[in-house]
Amino acid sequence: MEAARGSAPGELPVLPIDDPGIRRHYLLALPDGVTADEVDVLAVSRFPGTTWQVPPRSAGPGTTARPSPGVLRLSRHTTLTGPYGLRPGDALSLGLPATTAAVFDVTTPRERGERPYPGGDRDGLKRVFPDGMPVREEERVVLWLVSTARRLRASIRTGDAGVVLTPDPDAIIDLTVFSDVWLEPDEALRIVQRAVPRARLALDGVDWQGPAPLPDELRPPVDVLGDEERARLHAEADAYDMAALSAPDQVDGYAIVADLVMDGFVALEVGDEDTLPPILRGLPWTEHGAVAYRVRWTPPDPDELELEKPSHAHRIARGRAARRVNALAKALQSAVGGEIADADDFLVDAGDLEV
Repeated sequence: MEAARGSAPGELPVLPIDDPGIRRHYLLALPDGVTADEVDVLAVSRFPGTTWQVPPRSAGPGTTARPSPGVLRLSRHTTLTGPYGLRPGDALSLGLPATTAAVFDVTTPRERGERPYPGGDRDGLKRVFPDGMPVREEERVVLWLVSTARRLRASIRTGDAGVVLTPDPDAIIDLTVFSDVWLEPDEALRIVQRAVPRARLALDGVDWQGPAPLPDELRPPVDVLGDEERARLHAEADAYDMAALSAPDQVDGYAIVADLVMDGFVALEVGDEDTLPPILRGLPWTEHGAVAYRVRWTPPDPDELELEKPSHAHRIARGRAARRVNALAKALQSAVGGEIADADDFLVDAGDLEV
């Protein structure tokens, strides 16, 4: 497959914007430098059955081949056709950013459900679909398009609504390290404190006060036990308690919290995970699940996480916190190996994380 390298004249077939169907479809608008292969990798990350039904062909320097779009099939009902180039003025006509270098035409079923619930709208989807949110296949594709646009600093033209979304690439800074190595809490704390010195273990639980009392109508009838039966039950209970007290403590999950003062706090949540990103499923080391080291940031005002345009103060705090999150994820991967994934379940190269 010949990868798309932009939209210089002659390299890509031109998007047929005079086709009425184009304006009814979703469009994935890519900035210069993004290749078709990158779109392919992100599609496989969410839709494992993705395949090039028709590979794209570009007319690069020194070739006489006629450029033609490829057809990338995500599922039985959804395809991406492209990449296409744009003629001067096409981006403006479609409402796309002037920096758009290539476009994929996305064909997927139109499936709408209930009107959106009130509340946060970080990605702008409630604004785009006020009469009914996408469901089923369309929902899966729309969420993937948003994630992909966020990762590639791209934009989406949203089909019949004609609204253009450009997701903030820095909106979500959380990262997860998936590994087959388990770190005990004290070991993890030492690693975290190198990146965030104020970190502490958050292992304090709440004393159990016993089961909630049952209403009278639900209480079972009381049977009077004989001395012999009562002694037998007490002996079994004592033996069970002794075995439990003699066994070493088993920790199957824990958290480490670091106060960032004015920038909120960062938490590391550690535990077993059976539901892995699709691209990690079926690997030898994930056959029985993996250990997830989730690095999460909570800002001073958590409600701002769900705003499409958060405040300047939030963005400043997020930028500082992102360096801590990145440093922590890199340190953890260095200790336990495995893979780093972002909040959209796309894999991240540790070398690309700024600290």
